[in-house]
Amino acid sequence: MLSRTADSMFWLSRYMERSDGLLRGIKTHYILLLDKGVNEHLSWRPMLEVFTTANEEEITALEHNTDAALYKLISDKENLNALKVLITRARENARGMQDHITKEVWEQVNQMYHLINQTTLDSQLKSFEAIKTIDSLTNECILYNGVTDTTMPRGMGWSFMSLGKHIERCLLTIEMADKYFSLIDYNIDEEKDILQWRPMLLSLSGYELHLKTYRSSEFNLNALHQVLFNENFSRSLLYTLKRVEKYFVKVTKGHHSKEIEDLTKCLGRLVSKLQFTDFNSINQLTLQKFLIETRKELNEFSSMLAKSFFSYS
Repeated sequence: MLSRTADSMFWLSRYMERSDGLLRGIKTHYILLLDKGVNEHLSWRPMLEVFTTANEEEITALEHNTDAALYKLISDKENLNALKVLITRARENARGMQDHITKEVWEQVNQMYHLINQTTLDSQLKSFEAIKTIDSLTNECILYNGVTDTTMPRGMGWSFMSLGKHIERCLLTIEMADKYFSLIDYNIDEEKDILQWRPMLLSLSGYELHLKTYRSSEFNLNALHQVLFNENFSRSLLYTLKRVEKYFVKVTKGHHSKEIEDLTKCLGRLVSKLQFTDFNSINQLTLQKFLIETRKELNEFSSMLAKSFFSYS
């Protein structure tokens, strides 16, 4: 497979996974903010900090303004993490390699591109149709995941797409966990109600799993365990990193070089770090450092992967 094709498949998947994560977060916050009496602590701040580069002054101005926050997160072309920008970049990657993806995958990406660029979108987001529009966009992302999983052949292209998907998913989980645990100053000993964690868990599609899995009232520890170590949760750090490891083995099978060896060691250290970390040793002093270091190491692995396979300078 040509390096530019592998590059496009990798980034198509990353952009679509980030779009999916963005839409899940938007839907969660939009719905929960309708009941401000119950969710007094909730605002758009975590979403704005994860999906924009806005400074503190801008975030303060936007965090309680739903219309402005939706525009920033969905339509603002100056925000490089806005949905419109992400879908446009995903389509550019898909268009350049249509021979390597199925017709159904291309049509679904193209459908989302035209939906996000319709002229009535911004007015819909400011009206009573906002939740209907958000739902429609979310469903299109779900359809993309289903169509891709159903129609794509399980060859080298699929492995690069899966690498991109799970790297991006892991980074999103780290970012969301970091923002929500920062709200309690990473103090997991100061017990909070499940309502504190509902926005994060819903944004990661893990709330129902949480209620069915964790029976104790140690909500802080339960939420932390789920996002870090729960191997039955498809967005936990441990699950996603094991998937990255699985597909990395597939793309490097039969290849031997110093670069591949360095990549293998880098990823191995990262997976081992998650597997062998004592959960009980994580506390207020170590949690933030743990999240920052994991994100840094995963970004380093992703950069090394790009240089080795995609001919980046």
